[in-house]
Amino acid sequence: MENLLYIAAIVAAIAFLILCISLAVTLSSVKKTLNNVAETLDGLETHLQNVTKETAELLHKTNELAVDIQDKSEKLNTVVDAVKNVGVSVNGFNNSIQRLSTSVTTEVEKNEDKIAQVVQWSSIFLGIRDKWKERKAMEQAGFYTFEKDNVK
Repeated sequence: MENLLYIAAIVAAIAFLILCISLAVTLSSVKKTLNNVAETLDGLETHLQNVTKETAELLHKTNELAVDIQDKSEKLNTVVDAVKNVGVSVNGFNNSIQRLSTSVTTEVEKNEDKIAQVVQWSSIFLGIRDKWKERKAMEQAGFYTFEKDNVK
């Protein structure tokens, strides 16, 4: 029976040795895996720092662009207001021209007879003037003389 006890102790020792070897292999594999994870995390940290830096730069540029757009928008609002005021002025000018045109048309219609008389008298006056010039020209040429009577 003693032999059986030694055999059991040897089997237990062999089982313990196999357990230790398998545990050592497993721990070695876990060590490699953890080293790979650590390297991956280091690379990820580097990439994350780069992404953070680029994100900060992009955010800064975005803020500058927003300020620039705001400034340009305010300047454009001034231009839009000026154009609006020009439109209002042109509209007022058009209304004034329409009123003036209506007033002139009304006055012309009221004074149509007087205008016709003025045109007639103008034609007569121009005819007399032309005759007068014609007579002066003939007098200067010597074709026509006008003698005054000496009245005492």
